[in-house]
This record gives sequence, C-alpha cells and structure tokens, in this order.
Amino acid sequence: MPDFFPTPAVLAAFTAAALVLTITPGPDMTLFMSKTLTQGRKAGLAAVLGATCGLVIHTVLAAIGISALLAASATAFSILKVIGAGYLIWLAFQAVRNGTSMTLEAVETKKQPFHRVWLQGLGVNILNPKIVLFFVTFLPQFVSASDPHATAKLLFFGGYFVVLGMPICALMVLGAGAFARLLKSSPKVMRAFDWLFAGIMGTFALKLLVAKANS
Repeated sequence: MPDFFPTPAVLAAFTAAALVLTITPGPDMTLFMSKTLTQGRKAGLAAVLGATCGLVIHTVLAAIGISALLAASATAFSILKVIGAGYLIWLAFQAVRNGTSMTLEAVETKKQPFHRVWLQGLGVNILNPKIVLFFVTFLPQFVSASDPHATAKLLFFGGYFVVLGMPICALMVLGAGAFARLLKSSPKVMRAFDWLFAGIMGTFALKLLVAKANS
C-alpha cells in the first residue's frame, strides 16, 4: 500500500464527511438542478463538470498551500487545524440555525451552449471564497503535522473528494426531477440534511479540539 494512503479508519471518516458534503444542498446543487430542469440533462451535466473542475483547482491549490505551511512551521500548521476546527463548528451552527441553501431558479426558455453552462459551474466553485476557506480548514483535519507524507495525503484526499463526488452529482442530474421534488416537498428531509451536516462537522471539530487539549 502506498505511503500516502490513509488508514482504513481515517479513509472511512473522510468518506463519510465527503458523502454528506456532496449530498447537502447548496449553490452548486441549485445550479445542477435548475439547469437540468430548465435546459435538460446535458446542461445539468455541463454544470457538474464545470463545478468539478473548480473543485480540482481549489483542492490542488489548498493542498499545495497547506503543505507549504507545514514545511515552514509545524506549529503554524497545528494552529491552522485548531482554527479549522472552530470554523467547522461555526458551519455546523449555521446549518442548524439557518438551514440548507437550496433554491431553484426561475424557468429559463432559452437554452445555453455547453461551454457557457460549464463556465457557470466553474464559477460557482472557483469564485466562491467559502470553498477556499472550507478546503483550507477541512483537509488538514485528516493529516498530522508529524506525518512525512502529509503533502501526498492532502493531494490524495482532495482528488478522492472530487472522484467520489462527481458520479453522485451526475446521478442527481439524471434524477433531477424526483430529487428536486423530494427536497422541495419535504421540509423534514431538508432539516435532516442540515442536522447530518452539522453532526459530521461538529464531530470532527470536537474530536480535534479534544486531541489538542490532551496532547
């Protein structure tokens, strides 16, 4: 097994978090659903592809930047992880307090070319500062400052997140009508997403803070 490959327990924890993040409604899912429902599945898949390309760029840049910080100072890296834990707790609180952001655009009659929808998908993620902040604070939770393979693991986690999420988003597009009706017709489903997201983020944050307090 490659040195950068995480332990089964760490990989399972990251997979659970990645799955929850992928299926939690937000601006990117809103774009996927709206484009599919108004312009067809091809447009929805174009939006997914664009958003995925944005995530690839963000995860690579985040991994490189975090690795540079780790190389410069293990203490600074540890501080980043604690700050990240606080940010995850804040995200959990916001999810429970304000609910999931899932809205559908008004019906569009004019279809857009594939490349234009792709650019919109790219813009949803690459121009969103919250995406940058999230990955910079989320990815470090799964590596240790003393891990000699931290850089490779960060890149692995970023790539794994993208590979895991893209087919799930594509399936959402293929079943956009039923999925959108479910989300819009059942407030309990939406709140379940909110609490699941909050639970995952809060668990990771508290686990990290407890580990720091006992170290």
